[in-house]
Amino acid sequence: MKQLAQQFLFGLLLASFFTAPVNAKRPEIIELDYVVAIVNKDVITNIELERKLAEITRQLEAKNTQLPPKSVLRKQVLERIVIDQIQLQIASQTGIRISDENLNQVLANMAESNNMDLDTFRQTLENDGYDFALFREEMRKEMIITQLRKRQVENKTFVTEQEVKKQLASMTSKNLDNEFHLAHILIPIPESAKPAEIDAAKDKADQVITQLRFGADFAKTAISVSAGQQALNGGDLGWIKQGQLPLIAEKIIPKLNPGEISAPIQSAEGFHIVKLLDKRSQTKQHVIQQTLARHILIRPSQVTSSKQAELKLNRLRDRITGGDDFAALAKASSDDRASAVQGGDLGWTSPGQMVPEFQERMDKLQPGQISEPFRSRFGWHIIQVLSRRDHDDTDNYIKNQARKLIQKRKTAEQTRDWLRRIRDEAYVEYRLEE
Repeated sequence: MKQLAQQFLFGLLLASFFTAPVNAKRPEIIELDYVVAIVNKDVITNIELERKLAEITRQLEAKNTQLPPKSVLRKQVLERIVIDQIQLQIASQTGIRISDENLNQVLANMAESNNMDLDTFRQTLENDGYDFALFREEMRKEMIITQLRKRQVENKTFVTEQEVKKQLASMTSKNLDNEFHLAHILIPIPESAKPAEIDAAKDKADQVITQLRFGADFAKTAISVSAGQQALNGGDLGWIKQGQLPLIAEKIIPKLNPGEISAPIQSAEGFHIVKLLDKRSQTKQHVIQQTLARHILIRPSQVTSSKQAELKLNRLRDRITGGDDFAALAKASSDDRASAVQGGDLGWTSPGQMVPEFQERMDKLQPGQISEPFRSRFGWHIIQVLSRRDHDDTDNYIKNQARKLIQKRKTAEQTRDWLRRIRDEAYVEYRLEE
């Protein structure tokens, strides 16, 4: 939960609450509220729209982004609310809930990351004019949507060894760590589009590129015309590693210079316009510290209680420190038979290879030291660290990075396809006044 709060909620929600000194109290309702959209059996009201519009406007103004006309921004924001509403409906139907306990824990983590306790955090928001109850419920919605996407997309996205091999064949350690800061505009085409609709989208994309190359602001244009997920963020995609680039653009983007805008790139979604904001390259070599260690494991059983297992290891440790041979005692006593035949030797291990509780104890030992007995999920252990070394893990690192990048890329692509599908399948009726 803490990682979720820091990576997603903290960046998204706190940005809008703390980046600009504005009064965010609920607007006074002068006229009766009215429906601006129907989404399946639910409705979106004008108050909801205006509240979200004010939040997005604060975020954009805090980044000094040029804003399009309010009517254009209003339509884009309404579409964002529609997509969120559809996801929340699916989450409700599939039983996804966020308990008050989990929500309170995330709030506490957010407060801690700002060096506050929860009461101070709440008071700070309310002193700045924000409705804490509304803040809580917006956060709950974001957490629900995150869980839904993980269940519907991320957990169903797999990377094969063949995909990893193909990825490695198309890249080297020289370019794996290249990163590109990108901005993006999507001119959409309908599913099963007719040739005339594709041509119309292509013409619009060409017009947008012409405007951009004659000086139109990219972020403002993205907010106005893009159907991309980051449209309301000015199309900013952030930093993307080379191996994470969409397949349709992986050969185009590396050839762009900072500030350059691509020609339209066609996909099933529509025509993509990409601007390279910046690029950078990180270090190539990946060196890790490996540990050579051995251990003795005693597993509690119906015959041996947990306390008896701990006492037995204490006696074994006393014998070893008194001069008995560790390897001989491991062969005779350890319940980890795979390592016992090797005198408890675990070989050279890399960080993260062992379970966390074992890794933590092992990392604290100096070569030659023997740990006190401790318990892991497998039973009771004592460890002796024999040696440590620096190891060039670049090849394995590249392979693991390639797998992670493919996973991220496939998840992003499948998330876009999934959002498009659920949007097409939903009944949406707009009642937005022009």
